[in-house]
Amino acid sequence: MKEGIHPTYYSEAKVICACGNTWVTGSTIEVIHTDVCSECHPFYTGEQRIVDTEGQVDRFYKKLQARETYLKDVKSRDAEHLSPDILIRDLDVSKRGVSALAKAGIENVGQLLEMFSEGETEILAIDGFGRKSLAEIKRRLKSRGFTLPDAVIEPQVS
Repeated sequence: MKEGIHPTYYSEAKVICACGNTWVTGSTIEVIHTDVCSECHPFYTGEQRIVDTEGQVDRFYKKLQARETYLKDVKSRDAEHLSPDILIRDLDVSKRGVSALAKAGIENVGQLLEMFSEGETEILAIDGFGRKSLAEIKRRLKSRGFTLPDAVIEPQVS
């Protein structure tokens, strides 16, 4: 063994646990303080408790709570995004189509979806509302996540 490169070895090193248990062992440290030992560790005692020495459990629960809050916010935003109370003018469609629908008394998406369920002919019968406006509104509704009734077929624009 080389001289002067090895740490001092204490054959009577004292180990002190947070629970009050002490014992003697060999170590390069004269006094060792530990948080958990075989007398108090849940694995050995069978006791159901969480040993949290560095706040890891609290940090985990904070992250878990933040995630639940985030998911709740996303769900409420999605519900708001698909609300039938959204005004048609907020769909970013042409002013001509919006004004034609407004004259017919259709102001929000819910009313428009009801008309879609009756068929395209009802919507195309509105004065000043043509196939181009219909295709544009359908595109905007689909991009927002609305599902159109099965009775609605794609218009053929020539």
